[in-house]
Amino acid sequence: MLSLLTAMPAPEASAAGGGSMMTTFITFGLIIAIFYFLIIRPQKKREKETKEMLASIKKGDKVVSIGGIHGTVMIVKETTVVIKVDDNTRIEFSRNAISSIVDRKSDAPTARKKAKKTEEVAVVEAEEVVAVEAEEVEEKSEK
Repeated sequence: MLSLLTAMPAPEASAAGGGSMMTTFITFGLIIAIFYFLIIRPQKKREKETKEMLASIKKGDKVVSIGGIHGTVMIVKETTVVIKVDDNTRIEFSRNAISSIVDRKSDAPTARKKAKKTEEVAVVEAEEVVAVEAEEVEEKSEK
């Protein structure tokens, strides 16, 4: 049995090890790339958006806290925000405790103007449709 083991050629470790090592590096590189594009990059993007949102809070904005409390910003300080929750109730929150801005004070008038303009366009279009239908009815009655 010993003669069988000595008669077998020894496997070349350097050639087989080099190929498997390259495959291992490629596999790890792919895993790192997948983690970067699916986990790390989107998380950094969300953090950046949150920081910009917190920096842009101003008086009159309607906000929601992390705990779900809705209110209007009354005072903006360096690290805190005073929110009016009810007529006589004001709560001071850390800026980081603000989850989202529901309605911006400066955006509200433009949104109303756009809605009003859309309604005016819809009314004009409806009047045009009625006029065209009236003409068709007149033409049919003349025939």
